[in-house]
Amino acid sequence: MSTATGAPARGLRGRLAPTPTGLLHVGHARTFALAASRAAGAGLVLRIEDLDGPRCRAEFIAAVLVDLRWLGLEWTEGPDVGGPHAPYRQSERTAWFLDIWRRLETAGAIYPSPHSRRDVEEAATAPHESVADDADPIFPPALRPARRERAGAPGGVPWRFRVPDGRVITFDDALQGRVSRTAGVDFGDFVVWRRDDLPAYELAVVADDHAMGILEVVRGADLLTSTARQILLGEALGWPAPRWCHADLVCDAAGRRLAKRTGGLAIADLRERGFTPPDVLTRPVAELAGG
Repeated sequence: MSTATGAPARGLRGRLAPTPTGLLHVGHARTFALAASRAAGAGLVLRIEDLDGPRCRAEFIAAVLVDLRWLGLEWTEGPDVGGPHAPYRQSERTAWFLDIWRRLETAGAIYPSPHSRRDVEEAATAPHESVADDADPIFPPALRPARRERAGAPGGVPWRFRVPDGRVITFDDALQGRVSRTAGVDFGDFVVWRRDDLPAYELAVVADDHAMGILEVVRGADLLTSTARQILLGEALGWPAPRWCHADLVCDAAGRRLAKRTGGLAIADLRERGFTPPDVLTRPVAELAGG
């Protein structure tokens, strides 16, 4: 069993890490405000996670800065502020990510995997369907390569992290309490380098949180299983885990979690309708929706 502690704490260096694929909504506002509060006095990094190709657009990056400033959130490092870890856009940090890929490849922790999502879903030997909150189909061990394949560069094929099947990863979360995930049951071998020759979310986040000295990660509870993956990645790199704080998700009146793709309760729209930052951060969602 692996345990990464994350007891409630304040004043730990934290980060805001928006993905500019749409307008931020009230759920983002509340999570970011929580992150800023818990990092008070210890430093707060704003990092733009813009690796999602054409979906990350310049107008959304500009809107992120406007929304966060309007909410009264201030960061000590990042766009418009600077700091020792520039650049703060992940699309400009690919050389760093490639170095991390090399370390993992040298350690034999990752392997090239040409299989598509359909291959995984249709594999006759695939384990039962994952019940994880951010579930992908679990990669079946039968699709792992029989022997280690060395490479000088990632190339045009995805690379996966080989998880220790059956290992229980347990961590203490500031809001969710004790959380456990089992490798090979709740998640399988996961992608760390994409077919389009860019780092996947898990690798980029772990690499940047370490490089930027993040001591507490505050984000939504939909990423609890990602945390287990990231603990394993950090261990493979010899890095200590940060503390964890996963906020409950904000849902609409129908009980569905807010999402950028649905355009629900965007901060910019609420601002235009006359709501104030305290309204966005504290009023019931039903009141904001009915406005």
